[in-house]
Amino acid sequence: MSAATDPKQLLDQSPMNGFQVLAVCVCILLNALDGFDVLAISFASPGIAEEWSINRAGLGVVLAMELFGMAVGSIALGGIADRFGRRPTILFCLTIMTAGMYCASLVNTVDQLLIVRFFTGLGIGGMLASINAMAAEFSNAKHRNLAVISMATGYPIGAILGGSVATVLLQQSDWRAIFVFGAIATGAFLIVVWLCLPESIEYLANKRPKNALARINKTLNKMGHESISRLPDVPKRAASSSYRQLFSGKYRALTLLLMLGYFTHIMTFYFILKWIPKIVVDMGYDASSAGGVLVWANVGGATGALCLGIFSGRFKLRKLLIAVLLLSFIMVCGFGIGQSTLPALSAVAAATGFFTNAGVVGYYALLANAFPSTLRASGTGVVIGIGRGGAVLGPVLAGILFSSGFGLLPVSVVMGSGALMAALVVLLLRPVLRQHDIPANI
Repeated sequence: MSAATDPKQLLDQSPMNGFQVLAVCVCILLNALDGFDVLAISFASPGIAEEWSINRAGLGVVLAMELFGMAVGSIALGGIADRFGRRPTILFCLTIMTAGMYCASLVNTVDQLLIVRFFTGLGIGGMLASINAMAAEFSNAKHRNLAVISMATGYPIGAILGGSVATVLLQQSDWRAIFVFGAIATGAFLIVVWLCLPESIEYLANKRPKNALARINKTLNKMGHESISRLPDVPKRAASSSYRQLFSGKYRALTLLLMLGYFTHIMTFYFILKWIPKIVVDMGYDASSAGGVLVWANVGGATGALCLGIFSGRFKLRKLLIAVLLLSFIMVCGFGIGQSTLPALSAVAAATGFFTNAGVVGYYALLANAFPSTLRASGTGVVIGIGRGGAVLGPVLAGILFSSGFGLLPVSVVMGSGALMAALVVLLLRPVLRQHDIPANI
């Protein structure tokens, strides 16, 4: 047994081992699950609109409802993850998501569907805040950006795999089968998390719950490290809540700028993801073909996230993020021009997904580095939660614009401007980041 050691410092300075990689991989799979659960309504939207005769404006509300739930869940459950632990919060969120997905297959009215999707969104929002912190805290300092970005890559991967399954299900059954499949897959991950994902060592070292030292040593041993004899001393902290600290003088500017940038870009991102199936169906293609175009958008998204992860080790994250946000605006406008064939439309959707999703995962990496561990889940949750207002606004605003008679190009220019605004915000973050102990590669 070694002398008193700071377990965070030990993990930061040691090479990543198989157990840590496994923990990050579980976080990737959990985010993949989020990707499918969020986009399940997009895959199902053509069938829902046909069955219940919903117009575009009304469908925009249906598409946005779980995003509203995600906003509430990110804020409320992100704080719970900082207070009671990442692992129990993840298990709780999985339970909510499983119940919500299954109930969505049973609804008979639009109002029932809205309630169920809001409920599902609560779990998804809390999950994202928790796994963002968990991926950061199971990685070492050298690979932290890559770990968080890889975690975020799970979202489009889940959409790709789920979209492929949804395409088959739509050919053999109706839209309700998509939610049944989602409930089964989500429920299975309760077992995976229970067996493979322990509590974050950094959380245990900071919060000191019962048996914290024994739990830390058990996880350290699994990582191949020696046990520590006692926990290091920690500075006395103010008794104020994590939310109050986020909006205190020290963190206020950082929190507000991150919220604004995430809000505006996520509006652009969800315009693309939520409206692609309906846009493609309105062009004369069937629902299964529309799902295929959305899959290609997520193939591009996964590729963009992976490329950002690779380049983040060579270039400063903030500069990379500004570049991909500017290119996101250009590609969303390009998507609005429209294409005459399905392969061409799929190619443009993939390129658009490449840059828009790279912008989203870049923000997640920024969040993981910007806040200290004691505020990481609640800070991420607040930024994502408030920012999800943009996710809600995107589909609804696009639906209103379409219903008002605007064509695809002007709607795309308006919705794409969110990425342009986000790039400006990241530029303005430079002096704020200098005020905090932010790693040099940010």
